[in-house]
Amino acid sequence: MPGEDQSIDPGGKDSAAEPDRWAVIRDIGVLQVKLIVDGLRDLILVPVSLILGVVSLTRIGKETGSEFYELLRLGKRSERWINLFGAADKARSPEEEIVRFPGEDIDAMVSRVETFVVDEYRKGGVTKQAKEGLDKAIDSLHKLASRNQQPPPER
Repeated sequence: MPGEDQSIDPGGKDSAAEPDRWAVIRDIGVLQVKLIVDGLRDLILVPVSLILGVVSLTRIGKETGSEFYELLRLGKRSERWINLFGAADKARSPEEEIVRFPGEDIDAMVSRVETFVVDEYRKGGVTKQAKEGLDKAIDSLHKLASRNQQPPPER
């Protein structure tokens, strides 16, 4: 209605191009809750991913990494559920076109480093020794795991 103050709409659902004050206050609070949930998820994922990574590498008879990749799928679903920066879609941002992250994400950067390491390995560089050491360690874990899965000798 004419004369109504649109800036006090607690739902932030008016047709204005920019969110009103109450919508911003709500989004600030929601972001704090999401940051806490995201942080707790990450705090849990650090040790669980390491444990499942080792289990996945030492498991005999299963596809290598199956437990670890199942955890990644669960993490990806939780990331979509948390939707940490979902409120960013509410505001116009002309600066978004000017200020950007590099043209690649962390996975692309890791891929570049991995390519470098593989090239060095093929050339016989230091990384070849590191890979051999890591392979020996994983083989030892496999042997230890297979011994632990066998029944103890009868006396």
